[in-house]
Amino acid sequence: MKPLAFAALSVGATAIALGTSLAPSIALLPNLPPAIVSASLLAQAPGQFVTVDQDHATTGTARIVSASGQQYLEFDAAFDTARGPAVEVILYKGAAVPVNIAEGDYVTLAPLQNFSGAQRYPIPAGVNISDYQTVGIWCRQFNVTFGYAPI
Repeated sequence: MKPLAFAALSVGATAIALGTSLAPSIALLPNLPPAIVSASLLAQAPGQFVTVDQDHATTGTARIVSASGQQYLEFDAAFDTARGPAVEVILYKGAAVPVNIAEGDYVTLAPLQNFSGAQRYPIPAGVNISDYQTVGIWCRQFNVTFGYAPI
């Protein structure tokens, strides 16, 4: 019985280290703070960024998390995108964001905080996240999408 419990604990620790969630494994890790367990259970699987415009490479992952009743869009520490003017974080209705987007197909969350690294954006209460399939990194000034990730 002990080898099985140890194996489950190892799988759980590996899953947490990889940023995934295995509910039975979390139950075997009673020393985790409740806030970490809650955030893990409420986080969706991260989506990989895809570069749209080859001159504006975008990498990393994005995911939706919930904390204290508020939904957030999070980028991981590996997030990186090209520099540009008026770069915004948008939620897009389609599964793939084209290079140029049309009004009504997206909602702007905020100006991009940083061109690289982990960051978090609150999703406004009036935005129904289920209406959107992707997050985009978009330059408003030139109407050019740098990259997108499924959410």
